[in-house]
Order: sequence, then structure tokens, then C-alpha cells
Amino acid sequence: MTANDNHTLGLTPKLLLAAAAVASMLSMPGAFAQDVTAPPASDATQNEIQQFCTNIADAARDQRYVLQRKDLETLQASIDERIATLEKRRDEYEDWLKRRNDFLKQAELNLVGIYKTMKPDAAAGKLEMVRPEIAAAIVMQLPARQSSLILSEMSDEKAAVLTNIISSASDPNTSKEPS
Repeated sequence: MTANDNHTLGLTPKLLLAAAAVASMLSMPGAFAQDVTAPPASDATQNEIQQFCTNIADAARDQRYVLQRKDLETLQASIDERIATLEKRRDEYEDWLKRRNDFLKQAELNLVGIYKTMKPDAAAGKLEMVRPEIAAAIVMQLPARQSSLILSEMSDEKAAVLTNIISSASDPNTSKEPS
């Protein structure tokens, strides 16, 4: 080995010794530790806390009021929507009732009297040629015995159409079209 190598080798053990010393000091408990515990709160700190809480109380109350107001506005919107739906349904029902009453008035325009005096087979032939809505209105206004005789004289298809119209006239869930 050369002299230069001895010098390098001599330096290395010194460095190792210094590193070992630093490591042993760092491993000692509490050697370089700091006390991190918070100091007890003084009266001044308690006053500051109380003052802070007092200062934000109004803002917190205002925020609660804002949230409650939003909830109330949401509920009001829901109620308004339900009221609008109910009004729409009421309007539909009134429209249905008006159409039904108009339908019955059509039959009352002396047509019932005319068909009341006709023989069932002649009345059936004539009612098959009339619009089904009018024929159903007339049959509805006739006595049940005479209506049954007229319907029995009609073709099965026409009698079925009239029966459907008559039954839907008393159904509140009927569509806007009577046929």
C-alpha cells in the first residue's frame, strides 16, 4: 500500500467513529427532545375564547336562519307543485263532467222520444247508421228493457261499441275521446 492509501484508511475509521458517536447521542431518550405540551390557558386566553365565541354567535345564528329559509322555500315549492297538479286534475275532471253533461243533453233533444216509439228492430237499424256517441246517448236515455231489445237487434260489433261508450260515460277515468 502506498502512503496515500494509509491516509485514506486512517481517515475512514475517524469518520466511522464520529458517525457512531452521533448515532448514540441521537438514540438517547430525551437528549434533544423538546417539551411540546401546551401551556395552561391563562385568564386572558379564556377571555379571548369567550369573546371569539360571542363574536361568531350572530353569524352562526344567521347561517342557521339562511338554511332554515332554504328548507322552507324548498317545501313551499313542493307544495306549490302539488297544488298545481291538483288544480290541473280538477280542471280535467270539470272538463270531463262538462263533456258528459253535453253528451247527455244531445240525447235529450227529442231523439229519445222518437226512438222510444219505434220498434226495436227498426230503431236498431237506424242507430247503427248514427254516430256511436249519439246512438249510445239515446240508448242510455231509453228504458232498460227497450235498450236491451235494441242492442240485441244490432250487429255484435255496433252493440259492443255502444256498450263501451255507455260504460265509459259513467267511468270518471274515461279518456277525453268518448269513442
